[in-house]
Amino acid sequence: MPSFTSVYSITLLPVLTATYNLFHVKEVRYRYISTIARLALVVLAVGFFAFGESRKSETDLIYPSLTKVKTTSGLLIGHPGPNRSDVVEFLGVPYAEAPIGELRFAPPLPYRSSDGIVNAYEWMPSKPVDYPGFTSQAQRILNYFTGSAGNAQSEDCLTLNIWTKLAGAATQQKPVLIFLHGGRFANGNTHTPFFDGQALADAEEVIVVTLNYRLNIFGFPGAPEAPGNLGLRDQRLAVEWIRDNIAGFGGDPARMVLLGQSSGGVAADYWAYAHQQDPIVSGLISHSGNALSFPLNEPSRQVSNWHNVSETLGCGADKTSLECMRAKDWTEILQAASKVPPAASDNPARSTPAFYPQVDEELVFSDYPKRSKEGSFARIPYVLGNNANEQGYYVIPAYGRGINVTQAQGDDFLRTSFTCPNHAQALSRRAAGVPVWQYRYFGDWDNTRLYPTSGAYHGVDMHMVFGNAGPVSGLPPTAPHEADVALVQRLWARFAADPADGLTGAGWPRFEPGADSLARFAYGNSPEWSFVDPEVFAGSC
Repeated sequence: MPSFTSVYSITLLPVLTATYNLFHVKEVRYRYISTIARLALVVLAVGFFAFGESRKSETDLIYPSLTKVKTTSGLLIGHPGPNRSDVVEFLGVPYAEAPIGELRFAPPLPYRSSDGIVNAYEWMPSKPVDYPGFTSQAQRILNYFTGSAGNAQSEDCLTLNIWTKLAGAATQQKPVLIFLHGGRFANGNTHTPFFDGQALADAEEVIVVTLNYRLNIFGFPGAPEAPGNLGLRDQRLAVEWIRDNIAGFGGDPARMVLLGQSSGGVAADYWAYAHQQDPIVSGLISHSGNALSFPLNEPSRQVSNWHNVSETLGCGADKTSLECMRAKDWTEILQAASKVPPAASDNPARSTPAFYPQVDEELVFSDYPKRSKEGSFARIPYVLGNNANEQGYYVIPAYGRGINVTQAQGDDFLRTSFTCPNHAQALSRRAAGVPVWQYRYFGDWDNTRLYPTSGAYHGVDMHMVFGNAGPVSGLPPTAPHEADVALVQRLWARFAADPADGLTGAGWPRFEPGADSLARFAYGNSPEWSFVDPEVFAGSC
């Protein structure tokens, strides 16, 4: 008579697998995990760990959907990606203790599972504008881009997600791409098909990691009694976790590249200045944002914004406000913080959130132009660039605030926030002898267009990296679009594998003013790339 373990492995496990896969497909996985699937996984996990070591290898062979990796956080349990079965995904991996109670508004502490097991098979937590001429897919794209597609929110958000092909990992370590999402350091998260790493990890021999970090008042509080820039400290701890654990996933801790988009691109550049002596990563990529792109709040304004919230919630404006605020419900804090107005700038397309990175001369500096000129940054290879019509996105939230951004204002915003900062940073890296490459993205695809003239707007280039334009828009990409994605994914993977020489080996010359060295992607919606002199765009800088 067969043992219960054998019956469990042969009959119950396939049923649970089918149940899980039925509910864990396409868009459903971005909105919720069904109760049935949750129960199935719980039963499966209990069954798996309830039996002796002698039965575990048999269970693994019969049901490989649960993949286990030992980490400093505990034993992680992942599963094959629902859309890419060769890719194993680990979702919602805690790298820091939940920043609640005494840890709210405090530096992050490393996470340790109380029972040694981390079930990393589901996502962790994280006002439409009717702009004239919106396409049928526009609101869907914007919801996914801003992380507002019905995701739950929680303070317990310091998690990361990993996608990898484990086959062959024991003999060859893979390079790693670590992604920082954007959102003006005020919103956004990784629980969105925009940044799902399945397609990229499947297409190239890289491991993809995305991470969440504290945002808004929780990440950048401005409290005089608390350390600042907590969101940036979260990023550092997450990268340290990846360094210490990625080998277990088949990754090479000596070949890790940090890339980010928008404020994530800013954070990637901040990293080079803050961690000159120990950058951990071997390369950086900034999409549409660097340390020179956006203005910071005056330190006094950030403190004033904190006191605005603390006084609103009855916590006063003295040294006791921090302790009082730690006792408040986080939703009350978030609601009060949302009423603090952003700081206006010289362009209606740009404003600075009330709670934002602040100068501390440790992680964020007051003199980036000077430091850039002096070469005071980590000497690691750098890729940076922007889109041809960044303002195509920014005019939408401005319109929602009752502001019409003119063509001239939009063009000025593109020049002062992206074109010129990228050119300046490329020049400073080149002057310091750092390998640097620059690009500009022009893709204006039918399935990603927001309105007739949105063009290559802010964020649309993420599809060429993650390859998720179809799931995000609900419309299939064209063959040229897919070819452009394949090109960029191949280049980013080569950079991760060999930051110093991988791109030149692929035919992309290093940044050089006066020479055709700036790469144009999807120019005229062509799948072929081309090169022009950087001065073509930066001549007015």
